[in-house]
Amino acid sequence: MTDRVEKTGLQVATELATFIEEQALPGTGVEPDQFWAGLSGLVKAFGPTTRALLDRRDELQETIDAWHVERRGQPHDAADYRAFLEEIGYLLPEPDGVEVATSRVDPEIASVAGPQLVVPATNARYALNAANARWGSLYDALYGTDALGSEAPKGEYDPERGRQVVAWAKAHLDAVAPLAKGSWADVQALAPSGGKLMIIGSMGSTTLKDERQFAGFNRGPDNNVSDVFLRANGLHIVLFLDRTHPIGKTDPAGLADIVLEAAVSTIVDLEDSVACVDAPDKVLAYGNWLGLMKGDLTAEITKGGETFTRDLNDDIGFIGPDGQPRLLKGRSLMLVRNVGHLMTTPAVLDEDGAEISEGLLDALVSTLCAIHDFKREGGPYNSPAGSIYVVKPKMHGPEEVALTCRIFDAVERTLGLPAKMVKIGIMDEERRTSANLAACIEAASDRIAFVNTGFLDRTGDEIHTAMEAGPMKRKAEMKSAEWLSAYESRNVDIAIACGLKGRAQIGKGMWAMPNRMHAMLEAKIAHPQAGATCAWVPSPTAAILHATHYHKVDVFKRLYEIAEETGGGTRDGLDALLTIPLLETELSAEEIASETDLNAQGILGYVVRWVDQGIGCSTVPDLEGVGLMEDRATCRISSQALANWIHHDLTDAQTVMGALRRMAAMVDEQNAGDPDYSPMSPEFDGLAFQAACDLVFKGRIAPSGYTEPALHERRLQVKAKGAA
Repeated sequence: MTDRVEKTGLQVATELATFIEEQALPGTGVEPDQFWAGLSGLVKAFGPTTRALLDRRDELQETIDAWHVERRGQPHDAADYRAFLEEIGYLLPEPDGVEVATSRVDPEIASVAGPQLVVPATNARYALNAANARWGSLYDALYGTDALGSEAPKGEYDPERGRQVVAWAKAHLDAVAPLAKGSWADVQALAPSGGKLMIIGSMGSTTLKDERQFAGFNRGPDNNVSDVFLRANGLHIVLFLDRTHPIGKTDPAGLADIVLEAAVSTIVDLEDSVACVDAPDKVLAYGNWLGLMKGDLTAEITKGGETFTRDLNDDIGFIGPDGQPRLLKGRSLMLVRNVGHLMTTPAVLDEDGAEISEGLLDALVSTLCAIHDFKREGGPYNSPAGSIYVVKPKMHGPEEVALTCRIFDAVERTLGLPAKMVKIGIMDEERRTSANLAACIEAASDRIAFVNTGFLDRTGDEIHTAMEAGPMKRKAEMKSAEWLSAYESRNVDIAIACGLKGRAQIGKGMWAMPNRMHAMLEAKIAHPQAGATCAWVPSPTAAILHATHYHKVDVFKRLYEIAEETGGGTRDGLDALLTIPLLETELSAEEIASETDLNAQGILGYVVRWVDQGIGCSTVPDLEGVGLMEDRATCRISSQALANWIHHDLTDAQTVMGALRRMAAMVDEQNAGDPDYSPMSPEFDGLAFQAACDLVFKGRIAPSGYTEPALHERRLQVKAKGAA
């Protein structure tokens, strides 16, 4: 039983009330009565509207289901389908002349392109690592991963590997910061002089080919140059010089390391990568976000038998080419992702004893915590421009975007903040949002600071929306489906046409294989080439390596080129986006069984950690043992895919249950080394296994195919069982 206290008609979990009044409010200038009255007002003003819009989702889905059922067995008529979607209000008229007017945004949002991390707010160590991932060693990233095309060596330092790392890094410098003559491999000394960087080596004396790439330098206690700052497409590259260093003493120029500006921005996540089901979970997540905004978050780290305290990086000082002091941010710009409109939370009950919308609580508390970034004396500040960045996921169409904006209008009034201080990010991950993206942007035209594609959740919604149309393509085939190509290009095209360039981030989704960095280096350059000013990566190391793509691609030039190509339109039309990814070939029994196993194993590998251990995002080995980043989005795809195939008789519930049981035994084996792991086999009666079954066998009737209701229910049961 949760202990509660009454606050302006709300029943608030004591743990949450204590956190708000003793940790979050002090120093903000917001009084407790003001806060609780504001929350109560949000619940009364927006609770009914939120429920009405959720009902609208269900109403549209039921109407679409009925349309497909009525035409089952008939060829799909795309024109008839589009007219039907317009008739029911799923497709809205395209607005003309949308122009965003967002103001007071930071350079990381408007003018600096680079990698973006997403980190669970419930893990302080991960959050600190992500915030500090603004900078990272290229040498370490190359040496310690498969980035060079071979596995990282184990044990003592491998000099040959070290030589390969240095050669790769200097070749990269040749490509992105070339010399007027010669190669970085020939450099023997670096000497800032007269506002230029003089470079001496076997090729003689030279400078950078583009002298504007020289950003500055520092000198050590001996007055020798200790580091040199370069710049490539707005991202800084730092050359650390130390002839006494184990690496530097073997380098002709004394180059000991190359440090890259990497994770330009980070989304601190209260949603898909966490398992927050009650007040203690929410307080943990809010507390870490508060620590990031106060700048005092720390975590005790134990490595190699030694324990130390990790905290947030300071800003970085250096001397500019003109001899004047300069400062670079030492931390990633942090955004916070709230939950969507769907879920409620037991952390607060309304005057009728019902759970309030979790999104309303997130909106008020995450904004309150961010006030500390502006109220505290002395930096470093997260947003020198004076903005708070909130990413809002899983919105279906412009009405829901408009609701989000009205909620933040009320949040700002409650907390006494300037209007439009809170900027929002629109995650284009639901089909109705994709189909009405310009209208969604128009609804947030004075707040929008971010729009991105989330192809994982978007695929789950694609399957669920067209559940009754027929059996869907296999997951791997979805990546080449016509709708997906149109989705990715239209997102960028519409963002450009609405004026996001120079005002907001245009993002692309996650690289889901954290241990496959060589493959990422080969493939993910496609994101900046597509016009992504930010793109998601799974780790700080991945951010360092992905930064090399942004050195090579001038994204803002690319956006200009795309705008010239499209002339303000889109490369792919709406009809392409609305193409339903139906299975077009007959599958063999072996192919069906293989796909069923693949989906079942992915669901179980993720769900067992979520439900039993409260781990919201983790690396889950697939059937081949390749570690994949799994969160609720990937789980949504797999569960919807199986639900769709069962519904259309490609398989049946008994066969899928057999696959779930076989894959549960495999997942148990894959987790055998985890002392906190509870096996699912051979009884198959645990709450985690039951949650996986819920996701599959009830997936067709789950709201929008979301996994949250089933996961929350089972996780709460596990916690109640542990507390009994």
